[in-house]
This record gives sequence, structure tokens and C-alpha cells, in this order.
Amino acid sequence: MLMGHILHAATLAVTVIVVAVPEGLPMMITLVLSSNIKKMLKDNVLVRKLVGIETCGNINILFTDKTGTITNGKLKVNNFISGEKKECNFFELSKKTGLFKLLAVSLIYNNGATIDKNKKVAIGSNSTDRALLEAVSTYKLKDYIKTEKTTPFNSDKKISMRKISGAYNINLIKGAPEKILPLCKHFYDDKGKKQKLYKISEIKRKMESDINKGVRYIATATFENNSRELSLIGIIGIKDEVRKDVKEVLKGVENALIQVVMITGDSKPTAVAIAKEIQLIEENSIVLTSEELKNINDEELKSKLKNIRVIARALPSDKSRLVRISQEMGFVVGMTGDGVNDAPALKKADVGIAMGSGTEVAKEASDIVILDDNFKSIAKAVLYGRTIFKNIRKFIIFQLTINFCAVGLSIIGPFIGINAPITVIQMLWINMIMDTFAALAFAGEAPLKEFMKEQPKRRDELIINKYMKYQIIVTGIYSLVLCILFLKAPFLRNYFGNGNTLNLMTAFFALFIFIGIFNSFNARTHRINLLSNVIKNKTFIIIMLFISIVQIIIIYYGGSIFRATGLSINELIIIICISFSVIPFDLLRKVYLRGKGVIGGV
Repeated sequence: MLMGHILHAATLAVTVIVVAVPEGLPMMITLVLSSNIKKMLKDNVLVRKLVGIETCGNINILFTDKTGTITNGKLKVNNFISGEKKECNFFELSKKTGLFKLLAVSLIYNNGATIDKNKKVAIGSNSTDRALLEAVSTYKLKDYIKTEKTTPFNSDKKISMRKISGAYNINLIKGAPEKILPLCKHFYDDKGKKQKLYKISEIKRKMESDINKGVRYIATATFENNSRELSLIGIIGIKDEVRKDVKEVLKGVENALIQVVMITGDSKPTAVAIAKEIQLIEENSIVLTSEELKNINDEELKSKLKNIRVIARALPSDKSRLVRISQEMGFVVGMTGDGVNDAPALKKADVGIAMGSGTEVAKEASDIVILDDNFKSIAKAVLYGRTIFKNIRKFIIFQLTINFCAVGLSIIGPFIGINAPITVIQMLWINMIMDTFAALAFAGEAPLKEFMKEQPKRRDELIINKYMKYQIIVTGIYSLVLCILFLKAPFLRNYFGNGNTLNLMTAFFALFIFIGIFNSFNARTHRINLLSNVIKNKTFIIIMLFISIVQIIIIYYGGSIFRATGLSINELIIIICISFSVIPFDLLRKVYLRGKGVIGGV
């Protein structure tokens, strides 16, 4: 007799365990990730690889570009400093002078961008070239000029060159002032005539005062063939205004304990000025140039990494190295980029984030594309990532709580005279609730700003944390006890059964389903108020109502297929009241934990 119970229990347990194993989890993860893609697209975040969304929520350190991300991305020519140490607004320069004509030739021909005649804006190349070309786009050059040879901009040398012939037989050079000014021996006066250049220090002094205001300078000059001496045309100031909301967003990201490092090709003073404006730099913050970074070995860099906030005059190789060092320290790394040279770093980072205005190579190497190049959209991607991870955990709590109860009942049941509490067909309906419907319900949980105040998950953090374990075990045990008492307590057996076993098992089936429905409210939030933010997830409300309605239909019309017979209204109300008790029980658990000072969650 005992052996028969054991064999029956084992058979039933295997059947229930097959259903109870969370095989719906992979489907749920895919569903949660894919269902959020459309929402993220509305916030200008294009997801290329599903796994990138969830990882984005766990970023510890974020390396971000300045131009177009922290700033508006629309560079505008600001001012001009001539070789005579005169400074003025660029657009106040007289277009009749020989100097302006030569400046226009330099900015038009030594330039990788072109003018779109329909939209009358510069296109192609980089934002600096486009800004310089637009500044002189209205100037009409009547002279015949032919391009002979081009040397495109090089991120190491930080210059670009072009040889021209015709009206001018010279070489044009443009780039970082620190590369060009030391080689300048002459300058062009207002008439376009060469004069001897003295006191470069005065030009540098004028530049420094503006650099501290976030102005970036580009020097342009000429040189003859086989000559190492340059003739300065002038220094052009360019400025890109900081986005209005970036300071607030940056503060939110830092409150989420994500370290932000701004990487820019600007000079150190310009980078520091921008960083101070957005309050990225603190008292102990470290600002390094590419050259300084190159002179630091890996071990020293690891010791300084947590305080680094800005990398100026950065090279693509610097990004790859920073990603490698950060990962070796156990950080989850986010990297933004837009150029071809950024592709290796984007590929190597845990989350590669390409800019919408960037190259196709950068986008192909990335996990996520920020369509509006806005730092605010990056912060939204992090928020979505954290929300998705939480939604997956909520689903696990819901599913494993039901599983715990189902498996426990199937094992204990035969030993206390409950041989088949749930039929195979009923299990299939329960499985649909646990997998498909629950996945849809929890996938729609809304991203809340409070998630950005939490600490990022560690790289090695388990998906089931202590809070989840306690909730699954405690609520699972209570649900199990509730089911056993319902089937064994004499007064309940007499009330629902009254000699009719089919009526009792129908009532039990309804009880089990409604326990799951009410447990879904417990699983979706760690708050005392279970309805908190529930209106933001209308899908959850609709699905739970749908399950409830279908369950009632099954009770009254399921017949022999579902082993169900109609219950009286009073019986149905009592079942709903008994199953509802899982809510106050779980609230007591939450209150107890808060009393102990434990305010956890998923």
C-alpha cells in the first residue's frame, strides 16, 4: 500500500515538475526584450541586439563622447584671431580684404565637407569641417583653383592638408593650434601679404581666455613646396553649446552610481571648461590628455580609474584601452562612438552605443544606436535596461511561487490522501497562465525614475537574490498550506464536497488559479501599496481580468474536459476570499522585513 502511494506520488510529481520547470523563462526574456524595443524607439533608442538592452541597465562605467552627446552637436564658428593678434567676431570680418579671401580658400578647399545646394547646409566629413564650410559658404570665389593632392585629417597628427594650383600655388594646412603655431614664421596681414610673425605667446594668451569658456580653436596656414616654415592665415574659434538638460540628466546617472567619463578630441582646457559647466568634475577628479594616458602603465591606470572624469585629445586606441582596463576591474562597460576608428572599442565594450549621425561601421559594431545623439537618450536606455531586468525577476517570483506550491502538493498529496488534485488538462491551463500570460503581463511594467537611484548589478550577481528567495519560499509555503487545508479541513470538505468529490476538486482548481492571480500583485512590487503604478501597465490589468473571466467560464462550462462542475455564487465568493488571503499574508511579510530594517526588492 505504502509502495503504491510512493509510486503514484513519484509519477504525479514528475508530471507536475515537467510543467513546473520554468521553461517559459527563455520565451519570457525574449518577449520582455522585444516588447520594449518599440517603446525605446519612441525615445530615440534603436536596439540592434536584444541582449544589449538588459546589459545596459547594469553599466558601472560609461565612456561618452562630448560633441553631439553632451553638447548640441551643432558647431558654430565663433571668433577669429589674426596673426596681428587682433580678435573679432568671425562674421564681422571684412569680406573685401585679401586675408578673408585667403581664409575662404583655405576653409573651402582644405575641407572634407560639401554644401548641399538644396538644403544649403554642409554635409559629409565631420562636424568641425561642416561648421567651417558653412561659415564661408556665401562667399563667391571667382578664381580658378584646382586641387592637386589631399592629405585627410589624421587623429594622431591632428592636421589635414591640401595642395592647390591655379590662382594660388600653395599648400593649405589646417588643424590643432599646438601643432601648427610652433611652425609658423610668418602671417598674412589684411591685404593678404606675408609679414614676419612675432610673439606667438600673445596669440596663445588670447586663445586661453576663450578656451576656458569652452571655445575650441582651429589654426589654418599655408606653406610652400619643400618648406617647413608655415604662414599663419588665422585662428578660428568654434563653440558647441552644452545641451540644456544634460546637467540634470548627468546628475541622475551619477546618482545611479554610474561613473561617467567624457572623451573628447578637444584640448585639455576646453574639455575642462565643458566638464565644469556640466558639473562632471569634482574636487578629486582626474583629467588626462591622450599623451598623459599613454605614459601611465596599466596598474597605475587601474588605481586612478575611479577618479578619471575627462580624457582630452583622445585617440581611438585610448578608448579600447580604457574598455579593457575597466573590464579587468570587473566593471560593466558602456562605450559611445561614431567613427570608423571607434568600432573596435564599441565591439569590445559590454554595451556598444553608436550615435545616429555616426558611420555605418560604428553602428554595425554597436548593440544600441542613439538616434538623436543625446546623452538623455543614453540615460533612458540605462533606465529601460534596469526595468527589463526587474521585470524578468518579477516573472520569476510569480512563476516559482506557483511551482513551489504545485510541486509540494504533488509530492505531499498522495501521502495524505490527495491522489490527483490537478488533472493534466488543468495543468496545461496553469502552464499557459504561468508562461504565456504572465510573460505578457510582466513585460509591460513601466520604467520608473526611482530605478535610477539604485546601485548597478554586479557582473557576477545571481538572478535570484535573497529578497526573491524569501518571497518565493514564504509565499509558496503559505499557498501550499492553504491548498492542503482546503482539501483536508473537515468543515471545508463538508461545505464544498458534501459527498460530491467533483464539486470539491472544482473548488480547489478555482482556489489554485485565484491564488496565482492574487500572487501576481504581490510579485509585481515590493511596496505595501500593491496598486502602485499599476495603471501604467494596462496590459497587466487586462490579462489578470482575462484569466479570471476564463477561469469562471471553465468552472461553469469546462465539464468533464476540465473536471469541473458549476459552483454556487456563495462558494465562488468564499474561494475568492480564501485565495485573496495571500495578499495580507505577503503584506505582513513585507511589514516584518521593514521592521527589521530590510527594505529590499528585485
